[in-house]
Amino acid sequence: MSIARPRRLKTLVGAGNFVSAPNDASPVTGALRAVELARKAEAEKITGLFTADLLQADPDGLSGTTGTQEPIVALAALSQVTSHIGLIATVSTTYHHPYNLARLIGTLDHASGGRAAWNAVTSSVGEENFGGETIPDPAKRYARAAEFIEVINALFDANDPAAVRRGSGGSISVDPGKLHRIDYRGEHFQVQGPLNVPPPPQGRPVQFQAGQSAEGVTLGARYAEVVYTSQPTLDAAIAFVGELRRQARGFGRGADLPLVMNSFHSVIGESDADVARRLKEKHERIDYEKGRLKLADMLGGDVDLADLPLDQPLPASLLPEVDSVNRRRGRVEIFRRYAQQGLSLRELIIQAQETGHWSVAGTPEKLADAIEERFRAGALDVISLHGLGNPDQEDLLLNGLLPELRKRSLLDSDYLSGDFRANLELPKPWIAQEPAVRQASGR
Repeated sequence: MSIARPRRLKTLVGAGNFVSAPNDASPVTGALRAVELARKAEAEKITGLFTADLLQADPDGLSGTTGTQEPIVALAALSQVTSHIGLIATVSTTYHHPYNLARLIGTLDHASGGRAAWNAVTSSVGEENFGGETIPDPAKRYARAAEFIEVINALFDANDPAAVRRGSGGSISVDPGKLHRIDYRGEHFQVQGPLNVPPPPQGRPVQFQAGQSAEGVTLGARYAEVVYTSQPTLDAAIAFVGELRRQARGFGRGADLPLVMNSFHSVIGESDADVARRLKEKHERIDYEKGRLKLADMLGGDVDLADLPLDQPLPASLLPEVDSVNRRRGRVEIFRRYAQQGLSLRELIIQAQETGHWSVAGTPEKLADAIEERFRAGALDVISLHGLGNPDQEDLLLNGLLPELRKRSLLDSDYLSGDFRANLELPKPWIAQEPAVRQASGR
């Protein structure tokens, strides 16, 4: 009698940047580096490549290179030099249209042989580039996001897999009678359909979602297959997962859905002394004047920290009420909590370098202890690891942390299948009992 295989932790790393720079040896330097990192990640059996995105030129340089390339184009290129690793594009539901995105992500799933995923965000910046003076409030953004996901799911679900056939000459023929309309009529979108991309290999590309405000949790509980959240402590992670899964059950979903993803910000050292040295050097590199701007951004963007002493706590009067902030309320809540614990401005700026994410410094064994604890507690299913491509950390990640996690049987030693959904051990696309299509006459 065979014993069911236990679910293992799934791993992600950031996709490399394709952008070339004037001081590169060749215009293809960025592309070659991105390809090299993708192949290296696949050789290490990393489950997926993740791309973040911003829809503006970051005026204060607080976000590094995030937003300097379009995620779907970059992942399409990487799909042709890899064969198993998943490809996750972050996409704004506030500033994209679902029909266009269904075509793009559906095509990426075909181009990659069933490895596409998209991470739905409602955006915290970029309104100046899309005709808006201010970003819509969270309630409006998440109402639009819900319709956005409903439209995409309806478009993917409506088409018959038998709509396409390959002829003897190698070309594809499409039976238009098997591509079906959805006639969606909502507050934000009116989409007739059908989608003119045949059903993707995965049925639906995998649905990630990021956002941990109250509205974000509800959206993720209802629609997402993987929820990306910032939870810096184990207790916070357990509480978050409990509420997310409670709401998911209310929508009729399985007990283990959605999966939960954390970004793991780490400093890896060979010994405790080496870790202490690396941390000291990292903190010495911080530009504390720019750090004031970054912390203000973590607190919603409307806080002036310019003249405050570095080694004193923030005055309580400066802390915004979470409900008064229009963007990234989950992040504001984390940094309000830090400030209320009495951390000095200097300590808060150090925390802001990790942007509210889970952060651990230690040897590979210590980091593996922290990861295992969260995984065994049921608060972690997918982890985004840092260090690939960083000369100071890559060797310790690939030859220290990953082997330690495998020694503890926490990670797969190989891919389980050719498509991303199977490698994440996700079921076939979940379809809500409530009809996704809104008719002109109402729901």
